[in-house]
Amino acid sequence: MNNAKIHIRNLTLHYSDGLESLNGINLDIQPNAITVIFGPAGGGKSTLLRAINRLIDMADVEEVSGEILFHGKNILDLDTDVTQLRHKIGIVFSRPIPLPLSIFGNVAFGLEVTGEHDHKILQAKVEEALRQAYLWDEVHDRLDEPAASLSGGQQQRLCLARVLTLKPEVIMLDEPTSALDPVTTAKIESFLHEVKSQYTIILVPHNVSQSARMADYAAFFLQGKMIEYGKGKTLFINPKDKRTQDYVTGRFG
Repeated sequence: MNNAKIHIRNLTLHYSDGLESLNGINLDIQPNAITVIFGPAGGGKSTLLRAINRLIDMADVEEVSGEILFHGKNILDLDTDVTQLRHKIGIVFSRPIPLPLSIFGNVAFGLEVTGEHDHKILQAKVEEALRQAYLWDEVHDRLDEPAASLSGGQQQRLCLARVLTLKPEVIMLDEPTSALDPVTTAKIESFLHEVKSQYTIILVPHNVSQSARMADYAAFFLQGKMIEYGKGKTLFINPKDKRTQDYVTGRFG
């Protein structure tokens, strides 16, 4: 699959504190599809997303080697423009981190940083992103209020909208629906399926059932290693590795 959007080659990463690590990861992320990274806690899933987004720069990393190729360039190279990279590869965390700004200011922030100051354009793009994140109807009449006034689930969707305004090439989501009710979760899942024709999506789900629902491709991670990778339907129905089968069927994890 040489048309992959992101090529990960022999990626090894260890934190100084000995927490979640990665060991020799080889993975191709396919374009215009949802790649699910799943497995028990501590397996390396969040670390992989942070490495792709270069958020590992902010952590105490003892060792990192290998390559993450995006547009043919190893994004781990020191000369990578990290700000530009994060515009192209957006991330939504499991725990929402709203900026200390208004609801409108949070969603418009990335656009303003990149030089967009036309208020009509900002208004239109903020509304579009909030609608995509299924938040517009709840906040359209309170956009000037602090983002901190929103509930946890609303803050999560706000952070998704903030990523969407920049129209990134890749959207990474780390348990994005863990704080949402079932109805909103279903809406977000439906939205991701709808827009995968426009984006490359990497999703760390918060349970196995969501993994199976969402995966065009899936990779099972365990203790810092990628145990198995394949097309979603095949992997969840007929996993090749017993460890994958045990996890999918609930025997451990």
